[in-house]
Amino acid sequence: MLDTLRRIVQDISSARDPSEACNLIVAEVKAALHTDVCSVYLSDYPHGEIVLMATDGLRPSAVGKVRLKFGQGLTGLAASRAEPINVEDAPAHSAFRYIAATGESPFHGYIGVPMIHRRRVLGVLVAQQREQSKYDTDTESFLVTLAAQLAGCINQAEIRQALERLSDDTILVPLFLEGVASAPGLGLGEAVVVFPSTALAQVPDKDIEDPEAEAINFRQAVTLELAELQRLSERMRLLLSAGDRALLDAYALLLGSDSLVNGTLERIYAGNWAPGALRATVLEYADIFTEMDDPYLKERSADILDLGQRLLNRLQLEKAVNRQYPKNTILMGEEVSVSQLLDVPPENLKGVVSVRGTGTSHVALLARGLAVPAVFGVSNLPPGRLNGREVAVDGYTMRACIQPSLALRQEYLKLIAQEAEQSRGLQHLRELPAVTIDGHQLKMHANSGLFADIAAARNSGVEGVGLYRSELHFFLRDRFPGEEEQAIIYTRVLRIMEPYPVVLRTLDVGGDKPLPYFPISEQNPFLGWRGIRISLDQPDLFKAQLRAMLRAGSDYSNLSILFPMISSVGELDDALDLLRCAHSELLEDGIPVKMPRVGIMIEVPSAAYQIDTLIRRVDFASIGTNDLTQYLLAVDRNNDRVAKLYDPLHPAVLAVIRHVVDRAKAAGRPVGICGEMAGDPTSALLLLAMGVDSLSMNLGSVLKIKWMIRSITYTAARELLAKVMAFENATAIRESASAFLDQHGLSGLLRVGK
Repeated sequence: MLDTLRRIVQDISSARDPSEACNLIVAEVKAALHTDVCSVYLSDYPHGEIVLMATDGLRPSAVGKVRLKFGQGLTGLAASRAEPINVEDAPAHSAFRYIAATGESPFHGYIGVPMIHRRRVLGVLVAQQREQSKYDTDTESFLVTLAAQLAGCINQAEIRQALERLSDDTILVPLFLEGVASAPGLGLGEAVVVFPSTALAQVPDKDIEDPEAEAINFRQAVTLELAELQRLSERMRLLLSAGDRALLDAYALLLGSDSLVNGTLERIYAGNWAPGALRATVLEYADIFTEMDDPYLKERSADILDLGQRLLNRLQLEKAVNRQYPKNTILMGEEVSVSQLLDVPPENLKGVVSVRGTGTSHVALLARGLAVPAVFGVSNLPPGRLNGREVAVDGYTMRACIQPSLALRQEYLKLIAQEAEQSRGLQHLRELPAVTIDGHQLKMHANSGLFADIAAARNSGVEGVGLYRSELHFFLRDRFPGEEEQAIIYTRVLRIMEPYPVVLRTLDVGGDKPLPYFPISEQNPFLGWRGIRISLDQPDLFKAQLRAMLRAGSDYSNLSILFPMISSVGELDDALDLLRCAHSELLEDGIPVKMPRVGIMIEVPSAAYQIDTLIRRVDFASIGTNDLTQYLLAVDRNNDRVAKLYDPLHPAVLAVIRHVVDRAKAAGRPVGICGEMAGDPTSALLLLAMGVDSLSMNLGSVLKIKWMIRSITYTAARELLAKVMAFENATAIRESASAFLDQHGLSGLLRVGK
């Protein structure tokens, strides 16, 4: 039956619309089961009904005319219960409803199986037989398995049909497509679909006779590309802050890294031509980044591939397509790259929509820097059929609206104008403190990992760096950086930010995000060898990093060290012992180092519930809400099947965060937030009320959060928190927090899609 199932699904997948899909289903399922009748009913949600859409065995004249309410008849019962109904004598069942138009009186055995897609019953697959007996368990299992897969096929067919309707000017029904991540904002414009040039992965290997000539060509391509990156950076100078232009700096760092350039040269001198050597090197490192857990690092895979593609184009002397971009461009594609985004004149770019990608990709970061709304992970998006259509991008609700109606279009334009006015009105807050009306103040910190981010943070009005990802410097090399090399890096960071505090996080790699030169293979990397675990198991490497950090802090007073992924008291004690050991060794070597402030990241549930013991051993705690939420809810937020279950306002998540904050404050230790919650207005409102001391976020969110804090009282926020902590679901919490912001004149922070 497995081969039959595969064949049926394959045939249905090519259907142009639901009607064709349903006709294929009934014919093929009836033949596969050797049954007397097969029918498909599809849901009509606006009317709360299911409609007979196709049948093989009942009267064809009933198709499109027979309608049942959810719960009405055996088929309606299967739809309302969202479970199979299998009976031996349908007419004798209490739920049976006889419909003469179908001509079903001769049939007794009945089975109805719901077709469900993302919790939504799309319809019911029905089989009937003259024999008075239940369908056997094998048949039922086959139909349940088939229905689960057919639901996806029907959903795709509905989208294809909706796209066809968009071509009919007499039908004004917009099509909404949902993503799983975004860059905030609203945009309206014309879709321009982009496709990759000659695929890097398809470049073959080729033997060469003159490796030196090939190496010269490759070095020239690298030189030209570095010059192009400089040109692009200069072009963006007046449009982006230094921190946002750090994306281009990251490309330059990748291009100048030993791993990429030397790796390619080694393959060239081994006898492979430059394009083949480049392909092998780029794909090797891209695969390593793809397997990483940290969303920020995972997205570096796309950056490496994009950069490799640019170099390949230069090696093959391919010129970029001279594409014309309309005044209001919505850039769309399977996976929009940084290069494709930078090709669009900034004044013309109004939005980005991509099948793949997440909110931590460089494209997302660049979009935020340009204040361009974007929606990523739109798995149902067929970009090839949308070129030239009008598209509205809603980064707040993570939706794209294809061909909005006139009323919707006017509403989007109104909201876009309001948002532009708001952004202009917040610039005066840059140098003002984040203090509530009644005098409660928070420290506003930045998350960072690149030098350019640090320079931008220093001039942005933030009061420090709450999270510096030291591992980024490890990933841009083909070996572990030595103590001296690390000390230079950390010293520069501390010097730029002085006197503001800088929290250097120790190496956070391993398991599903291995270093290129330190591969690790595990069955369950989310629960594997990572973070502090790998550092403690490699004390030589860990001590080298700790010594480098201590040396960097010898001339500055703004150093703090943060240990990631602490899950037990023993781990923390071991890490502190190694820190003290590194400190003693440096003093013995005559280097006058000081013991810095030390903190722990609370991102593992076990640490949250041992906070009383852990916090007494350190100076501060930093809550990593991204991982903490994933671990508490067992949800991978980058998996579009479960991403909607990822919600940091889940009551359990808020309860754990509040517990950590309360216990840390009771011990007299400050607590900061360095996850995405810090930059979300509704979340930040509740974190403020919990009494956190600092919020560390992307620079693009700083002014909005500062506006929120300066517009409310701490007392009112505490009252809201007391109310919502009794709620049982995230939706109610979010609605209450949003209403609070609206009541305080902060509705501009909230955008609700139509």
